[in-house]
Amino acid sequence: MAKKYLIKHWINTDVTAEKIVEADDLSSSDVEKLYYPDGTFSYNMVIGSEKIIRTTYEEYDEKFNDSSKEPTSNK
Repeated sequence: MAKKYLIKHWINTDVTAEKIVEADDLSSSDVEKLYYPDGTFSYNMVIGSEKIIRTTYEEYDEKFNDSSKEPTSNK
């Protein structure tokens, strides 16, 4: 049976956060303060902005996680 690996990438990227709101009596600075990006916004990654900061990999076992195993990384 082939080994399985858990691979994690820590990535920096640019995203846009979008939400349509109705606000009649607000200035643009008020809108910015009141509608700070949260889970109600739609997020889109800017294609081509990805930069991998760090990658780790470790053997993956479907049994419980053995904390004595140290992950390997390529910083």
